Amino acid sequence: MKMIEGGICAAKGFSAAGVHCGIRKNKTKRDIALIYSETKAAAACVYTTNLVKGAPLAVTKRHLADGTAQAIICNSGNANTCNTGGEALAEETCELLAAEMGLKASDIVVASTGVIGLPMSIEPFKVGIPLLHQALGDHSAEAAEGIMTTDTRLKEVAVSFEIDGKECRIGGIAKGSGMIHPNMATMLVFITTDCAITPALLQKALSGDIADTFNMVSVDGDTSTNDMVCVLANGMAGNAVIEEENDAFKAFMKALNTVTVYLCRRIAGDGEGATKLLECKVDGAKDLPTARTVAKSVICSSLTKAAMFGADANWGRVLCAIGYSGAAVDVNRIDVSFASRAGQVDVCRNGEGIDFSEEIAKAVLSEDEIEILIHLNDGSACSTAWGCDLTYDYVKINGDYRT
Repeated sequence: MKMIEGGICAAKGFSAAGVHCGIRKNKTKRDIALIYSETKAAAACVYTTNLVKGAPLAVTKRHLADGTAQAIICNSGNANTCNTGGEALAEETCELLAAEMGLKASDIVVASTGVIGLPMSIEPFKVGIPLLHQALGDHSAEAAEGIMTTDTRLKEVAVSFEIDGKECRIGGIAKGSGMIHPNMATMLVFITTDCAITPALLQKALSGDIADTFNMVSVDGDTSTNDMVCVLANGMAGNAVIEEENDAFKAFMKALNTVTVYLCRRIAGDGEGATKLLECKVDGAKDLPTARTVAKSVICSSLTKAAMFGADANWGRVLCAIGYSGAAVDVNRIDVSFASRAGQVDVCRNGEGIDFSEEIAKAVLSEDEIEILIHLNDGSACSTAWGCDLTYDYVKINGDYRT
């Protein structure tokens, strides 16, 4: 397996575009994106668990009932959530795209992101859809821009891997900066692959992967209303169709996980107002649920996040977060360290503080990527969660997000 260029256009048969259509007031910002497959593809999705859901999710669920799709359209700037006629608007969006490109509306995934509860009109889509069609090409970055909200960085990735002697490719784009919290899916992620795989196994692969990737990301503790992860697999790589959980399925899972972990790190590191990516690695847990619970609790701790912003090795906040996590751990066996490109500093052993250099700790925690290493010393299970520091700018961004 190797990293390659191309994002969602790296896989055979996929093209993309991103344009400005008028949903956003700022004409310099793309606000709508299209991803298109030359042939109908196997499709799989996971959705937010928030009871308040965006209208596009309901439409997409209906469209994917047969496990296939051929295009994805997504706008930013308006979530189409808690709006009168929201589902009808999402359906009309799909109908407009279908008419423009000679597709079936039921073969289109539709998504929206932005402010909740704002009135939304079909008019920008009437402008944008022909522009998207005209712009279709090798434009993964433009599509990635079109789905961004408060994101400050593009999030795209692609890898190549081999199945049955055939080169397969898988790539993805993502948006996510605020309202990011475990319980899938709290961001928008679109993944394309030319690997041939059945819809059932594609769904199994995605659902299995997110438990240790997108469900382990938290920026601010708020689970969004709209967001999803969607994978399209058009089979144009020419490999034998993956129909069972064999070596080919394992190879696909490994490639998928490489893409999703990369995007998790990009999302966490671009949290609203963030200056640092936090990666909490837990090992020595008695079982996987315990490891996940501990990692999530630490990465979600506002006090720990604030300490990381200040480069303060306040390891007591880590222990505190473990203690209230609900995980059954022996606090008298826990070791904690902080690590980064500047080195590693051990700060806690057997649940108690140990002498360490504050100067070294400051240097370690002043880097832009920090590892929080937790050893529970109670088994062999491990898990990783991703988050970011909590800064003054997070409040500034969200204090006037709507206005």
